[in-house]
Amino acid sequence: MRVKKITEVVGTKVYTESGEFFGEIEEANLSENKIEGWRIRVGGSVLNLLGGARGVIIPHKFVKAISDIFIINKTTLPSQSEIDEFPEDLI
Repeated sequence: MRVKKITEVVGTKVYTESGEFFGEIEEANLSENKIEGWRIRVGGSVLNLLGGARGVIIPHKFVKAISDIFIINKTTLPSQSEIDEFPEDLI
């Protein structure tokens, strides 16, 4: 198994487990030297679902695979009330 650096995955395309394009990795959120979540700039048809939000933060536990692409659980999509709570500088 090859370990990737965080800088290597920035810009990696993100897809849901059903194969829908979700967006691209922008940044990793770290807590005590562990990856807590991923900031993803959304794109494609997901953009319409999120009511105009430009990005989301997905907890690392919902990432199914990391390789040439990221695969995430579709159930990780935040509700509209959670999107409204995101600070604008994080989105």
